[in-house]
Amino acid sequence: MSRSDYQFVPVDADELVASLEAMYAEITGTTVLPASPEKLFIQWVAGVLIQERALINYAANQNIPARAEGENLDALGGLFFALERPEATAAVCTMKFTISEAQETSILVPRGTRVTDDKRTLVWATLEDVYVEMGSTEVEAQVRCQTPGSLGNGYAAGSITQLVDVFDYYQSCENITVSGGGSDRATDEEYYEILRTSQDAYSTAGPRGAYIYHAKKVSTDIADVVPTTPEAGVVKLYVLMNDGTIANEETKRLVLEACNDDTVRPLTDKVSVEDPDKVEYNLDVTYYISKASATSASDIEAAVNEAVEKYTIWQSTALGRDINPSYLIQLLMEAGVKRVVVKEPAFTELKDGSTEGDVPQVAQCSKKTITNGGYEDE
Repeated sequence: MSRSDYQFVPVDADELVASLEAMYAEITGTTVLPASPEKLFIQWVAGVLIQERALINYAANQNIPARAEGENLDALGGLFFALERPEATAAVCTMKFTISEAQETSILVPRGTRVTDDKRTLVWATLEDVYVEMGSTEVEAQVRCQTPGSLGNGYAAGSITQLVDVFDYYQSCENITVSGGGSDRATDEEYYEILRTSQDAYSTAGPRGAYIYHAKKVSTDIADVVPTTPEAGVVKLYVLMNDGTIANEETKRLVLEACNDDTVRPLTDKVSVEDPDKVEYNLDVTYYISKASATSASDIEAAVNEAVEKYTIWQSTALGRDINPSYLIQLLMEAGVKRVVVKEPAFTELKDGSTEGDVPQVAQCSKKTITNGGYEDE
């Protein structure tokens, strides 16, 4: 989305000064000379008017959702189905609590029981009371990170193992799913996209855009959602994250809860959240630097590495996006190199799920090889 301002009133200082001089000459019958006091006064007036025009342009642009910023964009949210900017949400995962031995009564793991990792980086708490049933030694429970935001995502299974609030007969605990579902407060770009897509949510007939809207509302870390209908009454959702990874189990569970709600899903739809098909590719490029380049080789190398990283993220953050080496070449040329030789990847078309029965595909880079070919003459 382009958030560049629209110019409602002109702000060209030279044109304004010329216009003021012409008006002055018409009123007084005197030509304004370059070093005259009148010239200096007109330039001062023009400076004041230009500043006012800039404020007028800014204020006018803040009434356009695509260009509004901050609180101004929040105020425009009232015009849309989604009224409020999504705040940061906390990551969740599933914990397994184990007691020392089976008891003749149920053992309570109270709501709010806290756990943390070995380094005590973040604290998590159970969402409800759960019981280790009589004769059993373990129970599973959902826990939520006590610090909202995406920093709670990605804790591998088995990495949250420390209990903060001890309960009867406690022996051990560990998370059995990778944490996910946490997201930061929506940026202006993310919030505008939510406002724009919310228009599809007015329908109760289950349009594609409505499923995308409700799925993306779960987390600002979701980059792409593709709904498909492999057969009548069946809806499969495929979710991709901003870092190019496929949504983990916790995020998929939250998306399913949002899109399978009775107030969202048409009664006849059976909704599920599935994984897209991965299409792996290798990246192997050699770049050459012009001898006439004013930029140092080390700076160009850093720019090349940044360009490759940008390309791999771009390539994997949209379902059905073709593997396109042309964009890689563009980014590398913009990084300041003279010539690029791309051995891999080759252009490859990917399925986007638009054909009935097709599972959408996503490109994943499995190996990167970047070679500096040295200097070349122009």
